[in-house]
Amino acid sequence: MWTQRLMWIAWPAFLVAGILEMLVFAMVDPQDLHWLGQPLTLSRQGVYTLAFFAFWIITMAASALTTLLSMSPFELNRCPVPPDARPDDCHKASSCP
Repeated sequence: MWTQRLMWIAWPAFLVAGILEMLVFAMVDPQDLHWLGQPLTLSRQGVYTLAFFAFWIITMAASALTTLLSMSPFELNRCPVPPDARPDDCHKASSCP
């Protein structure tokens, strides 16, 4: 189930990062960019690569937050330990299946 959720997060984020990359660099020349007042010393391809991964991380964070907020309370509070292996003072001893 977690691998499926990971793909729900990573694949749309990858597609959106590619679209953002095309839109941003259709209007911005990487050689004109500055960081802290200094021109970037990276090649165009380096700027494209770093920007793509930055866009991908940002959109993955947004997708992960959406996925987290769509989970039911039961999924979030489910106890992964079997009932007979839980400690005696576990507050979920009777409420978890």
